[in-house]
Amino acid sequence: MDLRLERRSVDDLIQNLSDVGLKQVPFAAVVAVNKTAREVIAHIKDRMDVVFDRPTPFTKNAFELRPAATKTTLEATVAEKPMQGRRHYLKVQEAGGPREQTRLEKLLSLKAAWSGVIQSVIPATGSPFEAARLDRYGNWSSGERNQLLSGLGAQREASTNTTDKSRKRAKTRATYFVPKHGLAPGVYRRKAKGDIPVRVLKFSDKVPQYDKRLGFKDGVEAIFAQRIGVNFADALAKALSTAR
Repeated sequence: MDLRLERRSVDDLIQNLSDVGLKQVPFAAVVAVNKTAREVIAHIKDRMDVVFDRPTPFTKNAFELRPAATKTTLEATVAEKPMQGRRHYLKVQEAGGPREQTRLEKLLSLKAAWSGVIQSVIPATGSPFEAARLDRYGNWSSGERNQLLSGLGAQREASTNTTDKSRKRAKTRATYFVPKHGLAPGVYRRKAKGDIPVRVLKFSDKVPQYDKRLGFKDGVEAIFAQRIGVNFADALAKALSTAR
């Protein structure tokens, strides 16, 4: 009786070890890798709150787990979402260096009636004669951006640009213009004829330069080193406790 029980115990142990080798360890590894990848994404969001001033939800949710790890690949990728991947502002915040022109800057450099070079633009704020409208995240209002582009005839869709007829129909609507002389370079807004104009955008002929700020790569490596072992141990313990 005792011998039979001992033999059965040995057989059970062998079977359990076989389950661990063939089923539980790979499963635990997949769980651990994907959990660590999600923790990397959470770390990036937290990091953005530190290095950026009021980052938008669009920016904070820029990264996703794509693709997740499987037993076949055992590799998870944290990547920019497709919509974000076509933009460059996070990349330059990570690597530092010169920033490419934005879509707005390219439009204005082509369409604005300005004889100088428009390499970059900055919302004008900080003085009584600078009054760009900002949203709750401190960014230039998208509504005013569209009004400005329409007013300058710089929208890509010609039908959305302001015309002489539409100006006459909306006499109280603010107008936007680029002064040829007498005022600092930029785009100005005037509410009514005779009003003192205020600057909305500043023009610059300089290429913006950025310092390294985001720390994506270093943060990913640190989180992986800190968490992969803990997550694997937790996942394996849970897998073994529920294994049949």
